Amino acid sequence: MADDQRMAPAVLLAFAAVGYGALAICITGFASLITDTDVIAVPGLGPVPGALAVLVSVLAFAAALWPVVRLARPAFTAVIPVALAAALAHLVALWMLAVVFGAGAATATAAVASVVTGWTAPAFLAAAALAAWGAIAVRRTAARPPHWPWEHPDPD
Repeated sequence: MADDQRMAPAVLLAFAAVGYGALAICITGFASLITDTDVIAVPGLGPVPGALAVLVSVLAFAAALWPVVRLARPAFTAVIPVALAAALAHLVALWMLAVVFGAGAATATAAVASVVTGWTAPAFLAAAALAAWGAIAVRRTAARPPHWPWEHPDPD
């Protein structure tokens, strides 16, 4: 199949990044509901640093995945650094944003510690791995948009 029939890398990246963000929010939301705990249960930390840290994580995911989806047949092992980059970006951004928004270094450190020792960090890691794997699978299989039978030219 010709490369011009493949999904454009930028489009694939956009779908994967949005998918990662949605999956991360979904997983943490359901896990919070099931366990009856807050995603980040640290007193003195408002919702803004956590929400912005998710955005930073999505941007890091996209930045790490971009060189991968530009390859014609990327290796599935690229899932590992992409997922680690997204998960670590979430932790670093959470700490920095907590400090910037006035929570203090001790509260920021406690927030990151609770994320690492709880279920939140594994949830972000799993969401990033799934989204990256999906993007690589689409790129490797040269997936094309579906077409109805009448959209194909006649063989006659």
